[in-house]
Amino acid sequence: MTEDAGGASSAPRPTSDHRGPLAHGTFRWLLAARTTGVLGNAVAPIALAFAVLDLTGSAADLGLVVAARSIANVAVLLVGGVIADRLRRDVVLIGTSWAAAGTQAVVAALVITGSATIPLLVVLSVLNGAVAAVSLPAAAALVPETVPTALLRPANALLRLGLNGGSVVGASAGAGVVAVVGPGWGLAVDAAGFALAGVLYSRLRLPPRTHPASSGAADSGSSVIADLRKGWSEFTRRSWVWIVVAQFAVLNAAFVGATTVLGPVVADGTFGRAAWGLIVAAQTVGLGIGAVVAMRWRPRHGLAVGVGLMAVTAVPVATLGLAPVVPALVVAFLLGGVALEIFAISWDQSLQGTVPRASLARVYSYDMVGSFVAVPLGEIFAGPAAHQFGTRPTLLVCAAIIVVATLAAVSTPGVRGLTTEEARRAF
Repeated sequence: MTEDAGGASSAPRPTSDHRGPLAHGTFRWLLAARTTGVLGNAVAPIALAFAVLDLTGSAADLGLVVAARSIANVAVLLVGGVIADRLRRDVVLIGTSWAAAGTQAVVAALVITGSATIPLLVVLSVLNGAVAAVSLPAAAALVPETVPTALLRPANALLRLGLNGGSVVGASAGAGVVAVVGPGWGLAVDAAGFALAGVLYSRLRLPPRTHPASSGAADSGSSVIADLRKGWSEFTRRSWVWIVVAQFAVLNAAFVGATTVLGPVVADGTFGRAAWGLIVAAQTVGLGIGAVVAMRWRPRHGLAVGVGLMAVTAVPVATLGLAPVVPALVVAFLLGGVALEIFAISWDQSLQGTVPRASLARVYSYDMVGSFVAVPLGEIFAGPAAHQFGTRPTLLVCAAIIVVATLAAVSTPGVRGLTTEEARRAF
């Protein structure tokens, strides 16, 4: 194993490594880049939500803007997975970071100058969602290229800690920026975070990847359809993968619709915008706690435990409907964050340890498409449902949907049967 001038290892050692992930220079740059990107990006949902509400005051308009990003994200994700399996993933991440910086800078300028309109915000949300669709599979699939297989769980936990820490700082600072100087400047911070992340990704040093023909690798000489078929084969051959993805298709629609669309509406009508930033930050603190727990707690059936814990994410949704007061919401969102993070780390370990690296980005893209496909429906219909039936009943129905989807997934043999040992299989 050689070291580059920046101290980054050219490739992770294929055998067991008793050192921690931070001993690997490539992983350190990955950690720095992803943390920096999320530091700015944590501001964006808060800033954009209140920018739209300042513009029209309509929950339906807010749902339309955030749904536009989600629809574009889902539409491009599969192609993003092919791109990430064909090209160097660090190069993909540099380009997408700078492209995201550009789109968010335009949104910020429009909001700051008072030139923003709902159609313009929808178009820019579509562009931003498409860029994110290319970057997400690449970022997730890059982890096994930076550390040995034996270090995947602690590496994912450290990445999640960095992401969560950046989100806590970003959400807290973002709420303050939005409350003091307006949402436009919060979006400008997001653009700067993406730009700096692109610089940090450029410090990664990864060798060109070579894949055996039988590995299912994406080949620049093959068609995109052929590459997608190979990725689909890897995605469907493990029942636990598509079962959990189906769970999250339902769960994410309910949770995102309730919190992203109705959460700011409840905040504006009760405890205020600054407090909503604190509540969002509490969820991120919970994510950090969950990452620390996951680093030390390694149950044999880790995936089943994580999937079952997703029922806890119904608690913050129900609390928004039943007890929209800051102390109760802070506790509820914190607990939801803990549960979500324990699941997320087990999920990443399971995928990265069992799916061949040559097709991992495509499997992640199918995972993301399935998990996100119904999110726009939740975002679009949450506002009208609240107008028609009331905010509280809509939130309680969303909470019930989360619990039912979780019980259905955790009851299946494929999810219950996967063990930690199986999820650490090296290639």
